Amino acid sequence: MRLPRPRNDPRQYHDLAGEWWRPDGPFAMLHWLAEARARLVPPAPEPGALLVDVGCGAGLLAPHLRTSGYRHVGVDLVPSALEQAGTHGVTPVVGDAAAIPLASGSAHVVVAGEVLEHVPDLPGTVAELCRVLRPGGLLVLDTLNDTAVCRVLAVHIAERMPRAPRGIHDPGLFVDPARLTRLCARHGVRLTVRGIRPTVPAVAGWLAGRRPIPGRRRIVPVASTAVLYQGRGVKNN
Repeated sequence: MRLPRPRNDPRQYHDLAGEWWRPDGPFAMLHWLAEARARLVPPAPEPGALLVDVGCGAGLLAPHLRTSGYRHVGVDLVPSALEQAGTHGVTPVVGDAAAIPLASGSAHVVVAGEVLEHVPDLPGTVAELCRVLRPGGLLVLDTLNDTAVCRVLAVHIAERMPRAPRGIHDPGLFVDPARLTRLCARHGVRLTVRGIRPTVPAVAGWLAGRRPIPGRRRIVPVASTAVLYQGRGVKNN
C-alpha cells in the first residue's frame, strides 16, 4: 500500500498525471485560471518573442496563447506533466522555479500561475522570475493569499469537496501580496495586484460533474485579494 504523500509534494502531480486535461476533473480550476491569466498577456511584440511559463504543469496555458505569437517555453519539476505540455506546443524544460535554467533577460513575458504558493524559497523564486525577464518585459502571476480565510477555503473546505485533490497545498507557503510586491520591486518590477474568484455557476457545475460551457468566463475580478489574486508588472528599463 502506498503511503500518503506529504503536503505540497510535487510527486502528487505525477500521481494525478491522467487528470490534467480533464476539464471537469480535479484540476478544473487550473484550466479556469489559465484562461484568466492569458487575458493579461498581450500579443507578442515581435515574431518568436519568448514567453516563459514557470510551473507550467501539463501546459494548460497553451490553448489560450495559440494566436498570441509567442514561443512558449514551460519550466516544471514534474516530467510526466512536461511530457504532456510538449504535446500542446510548449517547449518543455525541466527546472526549479528558484533556479530557472534560462538566460538572464531572455523573456518578453514570464508567467507564474499557481506556483508561488508551492515554493519553499519565495525570495529566490521571485528573483529568478525577474532575472529571466528582459527590461520592459511583463510578469504575470496568480497565487493564494496568506490569510486565515484563504487557509480555511483553500485547504479545510476545498480539499473536502468530493472532486478535489487532497494535500496539494501547504498553507504555510501562501503568499502575502504586500510581501510579494516588495520582493518584485527589489528586482525592478512594479507589481500591481487584484483579487479574483471563481464564479458560483462554475463551481456548482464542476461539483455536479457538468462539462464547462465554452466561452463562458469562470474566473472574475473582485475587490478583495484576501483569497486569490492576480499580479501584473513591467520590469524597469
